[in-house]
Amino acid sequence: SRGTAVKNPTSVGFIGLGHVGSKLAHNLLASGHPLAVLDLQREAAEPLLAAGATWGGDPRQLTQSVEVLITCLPSPEASAAVLEQPDGVLAGLSQGQYWLEMSTTDSEEVRRLGRKVEERGASAADCPVSGGCHRAATGNIAIFAGCERAVFEAIFPVLSQMGQEILHTGGLGSASILKVLTNYLATANLVSLCEALVTANGAGMDLATTYEAIRISSGNSFVHETESQVILNGSRDINFTMDLVLKDISLFQDLADQQGIPLELSPLLIEIFQDAAKRFGPREWSPNVIRRLEEATGSRITAPGFPPEMVDHEPKAQAREVLPRNRPSGTDA
Repeated sequence: SRGTAVKNPTSVGFIGLGHVGSKLAHNLLASGHPLAVLDLQREAAEPLLAAGATWGGDPRQLTQSVEVLITCLPSPEASAAVLEQPDGVLAGLSQGQYWLEMSTTDSEEVRRLGRKVEERGASAADCPVSGGCHRAATGNIAIFAGCERAVFEAIFPVLSQMGQEILHTGGLGSASILKVLTNYLATANLVSLCEALVTANGAGMDLATTYEAIRISSGNSFVHETESQVILNGSRDINFTMDLVLKDISLFQDLADQQGIPLELSPLLIEIFQDAAKRFGPREWSPNVIRRLEEATGSRITAPGFPPEMVDHEPKAQAREVLPRNRPSGTDA
């Protein structure tokens, strides 16, 4: 079902107020959307409630009170539970509503749940984000949207309050495929940067100089300009934990396995993060994967002058649809 076009300001329900979800929800509230929220930990909602959001009660009651329902949860299992429990989202959905799955999840699972959403007369889209918590805070994060074109156009006003560059990736589930792919690439980059920094230190290089050398070179990347900075500060606080990395890269490996693609690097990355999570804890910040090499070499990879966390200093930019080179504006992906 394509549903009906959403009005602006649209009433929104938001379930899942973690590191990313809380920031996306704040941007919706600040932009004037009536907002109802839920989280397993009510204290996570207190800043939003103080700013004017309302508490949703349970997922069914919350869904019944809004036009757009967003989930932003830590695992496919969590999303399934929130939707399918007796007082869950599906029990509250009706004709013309929209479910936006902003969790990083399995593409087949989001399609399975999407079919149940459509049976209720509502529309479904998977809309994961990419770019880090600091860009989620300012509304400058990127958003992938997997759904019918008419659904994309209907929900774009809501997405535009949370993100800057918004890409219609194709049908339901396509955004989740691309999200786990890009998180895999970021993980590979993180591990290679850890190796580069430890090796530079061992070779006697000044680490602040090494940072700049990478930044101005062909080896530069978004991950270097963010995660390398909190590594060198020593905080390693990127608002993303090892268990979430393992979930994401395992989803990518599952995707490749389904296609019979014999990946070589991906299984090694999974082994590295499994070892790191076992040694340092699954809720340790993901950049602390570097501790494996620090401990092996008796080194500490830090340098003065780097921030303890990333802050996006750019003001909220006008949201725009990103168009692939082979697609005219306003056409199906």
